[in-house]
Amino acid sequence: MPQKSASAKDNALGTFLRDRRMRLDPTTFGFPAERRRTPGLRREEVAQRSNISATWYTWLEQGRGGAPSPDVLDRLAAGMMLTEPEREHLFILAFGHPPEARYRQSEGITPRLQRVLDAFPFSPAIIRTATWDVLAWNVAAAAVLTDYSTLPREGRNILRLMFSNERIQAAQDDWRTVARYVVGAFRADAARAGAGAEIAQLVEELSRQSPEFAALWRDNEVVGHGDGVKRLSHHRIGPIELEFSTFAVEGRPDLTMMVYNPATAETADRMKRLIQETTDTEAEFTV
Repeated sequence: MPQKSASAKDNALGTFLRDRRMRLDPTTFGFPAERRRTPGLRREEVAQRSNISATWYTWLEQGRGGAPSPDVLDRLAAGMMLTEPEREHLFILAFGHPPEARYRQSEGITPRLQRVLDAFPFSPAIIRTATWDVLAWNVAAAAVLTDYSTLPREGRNILRLMFSNERIQAAQDDWRTVARYVVGAFRADAARAGAGAEIAQLVEELSRQSPEFAALWRDNEVVGHGDGVKRLSHHRIGPIELEFSTFAVEGRPDLTMMVYNPATAETADRMKRLIQETTDTEAEFTV
């Protein structure tokens, strides 16, 4: 590969690679803990772990290697055991944009993130995946939306509930409009997270079970799902109006937090009484 004059972008990439390499503990990577002139891994050790030539890696650190391919960056990230934020920063330095999303199936969330949900005592809040599986929820969500703890894990999917659960369908102010919106937002979320295989499996299942879903999916609509208003006919407290907002979970492009707030004072009062009753009932069973 011919050497190229270093640009500011190349220098920034090289500085980042050199900085991360010098922070690495050789013993963690299976190299002997012998006396070294400088801390961290040697350049040839990084090149060996990343399956690239030591000469090219040296040029990259010196800002003379030009822009590596995404495959090479992925090999460097894996070889140096970079975190996901570090891998993303590596791509931004090289190309000016994050890497293509890689979907990871999630089994749960951290206790810290659950405490964030629990910090909303009277606002339903959930964490969902890119394929709209609900991973976590707070007490308010269980009382006002759905008590996901009563459902099997595979049943905690918003699409499955929307198209197969008669109670969920009946609670919507305008089910067909809501269903169209949900399918368009689901398509956008799953594609953004790179969940192609997971989408195909879920879409095939839902299309077999629901002609309505199959028709909406064929329409190919894509919509944003940042915020909006949701109107429900709750089976215990009657009609309620909720404002919802969605938030990305830092470092987890596959997860989204949704928080619902009462849109009117009347809705707030009724929701608060319902949630308090639910909390009191749960306390009775735990005494």
